[in-house]
This record gives sequence, C-alpha cells and structure tokens, in this order.
Amino acid sequence: MTLAAGPLAAGRLVVGTDVLTQRTGALAWVVLALGAVAGVPAALRWLRVCQREHYLPGAALRFAGRWWASEPLDGVLVVVALAGVGLSVRWPVAGLATALVAGVAPLHLSVRGRTAPLRFTRRLRTLAVVSGVLAVMVVVAGALAGVPAPVGAGTALAMPLVVDVACRLLAPIERRAMAPFVDAATRRLAEVAPLIVGITGSYGKTSTKQHLAHLLAGERRVVASPASFNNRGGLARAVNEHLVPGTEVFVAEMGTYGVGEIAELCRWCPPRIAVITAIGPVHLERFGSEERVLQAKSEILQPASVVVLNVDDPRLADLAARVAEDGSGRRVLRCSGLHSDADVAVLREEGGWALLVDGRPVAGAGELPTGVQPSNLACGAAVALELGLGADAVVTRLASLPAVANRLARAVAPSGVVVLDDTFNSNPAGARAALEVLAASTAGGRAVVVTPGMVELGPRQHHENRVFAEAAGRVADLVVVGRTNRRALVAGTAGRALAVRTRPEAVAWVRATLGPGDAVLYENDLPDHYP
Repeated sequence: MTLAAGPLAAGRLVVGTDVLTQRTGALAWVVLALGAVAGVPAALRWLRVCQREHYLPGAALRFAGRWWASEPLDGVLVVVALAGVGLSVRWPVAGLATALVAGVAPLHLSVRGRTAPLRFTRRLRTLAVVSGVLAVMVVVAGALAGVPAPVGAGTALAMPLVVDVACRLLAPIERRAMAPFVDAATRRLAEVAPLIVGITGSYGKTSTKQHLAHLLAGERRVVASPASFNNRGGLARAVNEHLVPGTEVFVAEMGTYGVGEIAELCRWCPPRIAVITAIGPVHLERFGSEERVLQAKSEILQPASVVVLNVDDPRLADLAARVAEDGSGRRVLRCSGLHSDADVAVLREEGGWALLVDGRPVAGAGELPTGVQPSNLACGAAVALELGLGADAVVTRLASLPAVANRLARAVAPSGVVVLDDTFNSNPAGARAALEVLAASTAGGRAVVVTPGMVELGPRQHHENRVFAEAAGRVADLVVVGRTNRRALVAGTAGRALAVRTRPEAVAWVRATLGPGDAVLYENDLPDHYP
C-alpha cells in the first residue's frame, strides 16, 4: 500500500501543478488585458498634460513626478503600483493593483479637465495614435517574452514616458507640418511690408505690446499679435489671420523656451525695432540660468536697427552699454520707471505720473491704471516716439490708457470687497508690486492673498515662493490653492496659511468671509493639470 501510494501521490502533485500553472498563465493574460484597459484613461490624462504644455517633450514625465509626489495618498499608490509590477513577474495577480492605480490615479488629475479641458485637435489625435502604437508594441514584446502581466500593467503606469517618447518622435514631423504656414506668413509680411516691432522679455511683454498698440492707435494703422501668440505657430497664425493690406506697424510678441527659438522667428519676422522688457527667473526649469534667459532673449536684437531696453533691470542696463559700444550702429533707447536720466522714463509722482524724454519732463497727469508698470509703459512710449509720434500725442494717449486684463486689474465686487486680479503669469517682481497695491487698497479692513504660488522657477521655486509668502504674511492673510507650492507657501507664513485644493473653494471662502472695506488679491492662477 505504501509503495503504491507513492506514484499516485506524485501523479496528483503533477496534475495539481499543471492546473496551477494554467491558472497562473490565464491570470497573466487577464492582467495584460486589464492593463490595456487602464492604459486608456492613463493615456488621456497625460495627453492632456502634454497638450497644455505645448507638446514639449518631457512635459508628461515632469508633471507625473509632481503629481505622484503632491500628496501622501498618491505617493502610497505609486509605490503599490511599482511593487505590483515587480511582484507580477512571479505572481501575476499583483499586477491587478498596478492596473487599478494606473487607471484611476493620480487622484485629482482628471481625464477631461475642468479649467484646461482636453481638446481633440489634429495634433492631439496624431499624438494619441502614435502613443497607442508604441504602447501596443511594448505589450506585444512583453507577451512574446513570456512576461505579459508585468509588461501589460507596467505600460499603463508608464504612459507619461510613452507619451513623451511619441511627442519627441513627432516633433520634427510637426515642425515640417508647420512650415507651409510659416512660408505663407513670410509672404504676407513681404507683401504688406509693415514696420515690425518685436517685443520679448521674461515678463511684461504682453502688457508692453498692448500699451504700444494703444499709443499708436489713431496715429498709425497698427496690428498687434493677439493674446500670447508668441511662438512659431502662434506668430505665423497672427500674421496670416490678422495682417491686412495697409498695415503700417506690426507689433510681434516673441516668446521662447530655449536658445535659438527667437533667432528662428527673426529670420522670417525680422523686427526693425526690438524691445526687451525684463530678464527674470521665469522658465528657469527649462533654461537653467538667467544668463541663458538673457542669451535667448537677446536674439531679438540681431536684425534690429533700434534697440529699446528696460534699464531698471541690471542685466539689460549692461546689455545697453554693450550694444552701444559694439560698433553695430544700432540706436539704443534706455527706458525706465525709476531713473529720470533714462532716454525715456515714466515716473510715479505724488498725485500721478510724469513722462520724461532725455531727462526733461514732457508732461504729467493723473494716476495710471492699477497694474500698469511704468517701465513697460516707458518702453512703449519710446517706440511710439521713435515712430514719429509727437510727445503731446503720446501724453494724450497715455491719459486714456486702459488696464491690462488679469494683470493687477482692480474691481469692486457687489459685496464691497476690492478685488485685484493678477492671475496671469506671476513672477517674483510682479508679485512684490502686487502686494504693494493690495496694502494700499484696504480701507482699514482685512487683506487676503489667494495664490497657488509661482511656477517654472527651477531650483529657485521653493525659495521664491517662501519669500513671497513671508512678504504677503506681513500685509495680508494667505490662502494657498493646490499642492504645487503649498509646502513653501505655508512655511513662509509659519503655518498660518489656509490651504484649499481648488480656486473655486478659495473664492467661496473669500465671498463668505470678506466684506466692505476688505480687499483680496488673486495672485496667479494655475490650470488643473497642475497638482
């Protein structure tokens, strides 16, 4: 009996092992299938991020790092998901956890979006198809290698990387696709032949563009590039859609995310007058240093015969001296909101402002609209004067200068609360100026700052936000929106800040809390693809 039982038991063990192996193999394919399903919402999340970040390769991975580290629960989930990938090599069931996490997290990064919805443009559809093909190739390779579970679930989790690779592969193709539009814009500029004014800067370029367009209106037929159409595609679109025969002046805002981009713009849209408004720590995470920011912005000067620089910025003051002495013959106009000895200055004075040309007062008037930076206005006035407008005409137009939307625009709510809207493109210098305006806007009441903080400041981001919070805490209560800069902002107030997840929550708190005599500053606003 004992001898007969041995082979029988061994047979049962073999049969049991075979069944277990079959079940494990089937489960591995189930995990692969669920990973493919989870990959769809995951891909849509990161495609939306890529679209909002102007299809810059690397953007999806950069934001994935921010999201997974933004709050403890997301951090736990990504650790579980990564562990699931490793364990599923031996136990496929562990891959189910990875697939689930990839499909639903990060928890507050939605597929469609609230403030920045996903738009199914031609470019987005192309990127989605290429991303899908890449993901399928990886999954098929994993299946052929005999590891369907970890590869199927892991690919869903790795969709930020897949989207970034697809974006990088498509970049040269998209550039070629844009070429016909750039060629059409080049022909339109040659046909209309306007005098081109190019404006760039870390900040202040959109405001300066709008100030100049206002100063020239009624005296010259002027077209300014709309909104923030300041890259290759946007500027070409502005020319093709807005430049009409008879245009005398085209004001072109020029932005950049790297060295060489403005030089490329200037090859087909060469400014005769070039303006640089400021150099600051904006986009440092892409440039790396303010010296490279200056290098990139200075490319706008190459085709110009007249250079307009805000010399309140020390780097631009040095640049003005170098250009004046480089033997190129370019005319340099130094502009300022602080120094009366500049070529053109707009200075604040008691009861209003004064315009000075070559150090001599031309005229003065009442207060400028809230949010107008005198140095930006001085740059605009310098260009207008260079284009032949008389000083009297410039002064007259300055008196009717409109406020710039979302740049420290002032309004009074029905509740009597003074509202300062400074939600566009916040930077350290502008944020400091906004706090000064806030402090002067309360009639003995309560002051509040609502902010998600400043972004794209690279290694200086934590420091700059903490310094801003410290300054804000001296004049106001602070409401921190989101998690992007929460740690730095809360630290800057020694833990006295109120933290909320979304801007609507902050607005609801302001409406329920503030009343007549109080003031609120909305400093910057981030779309919801930021944590």
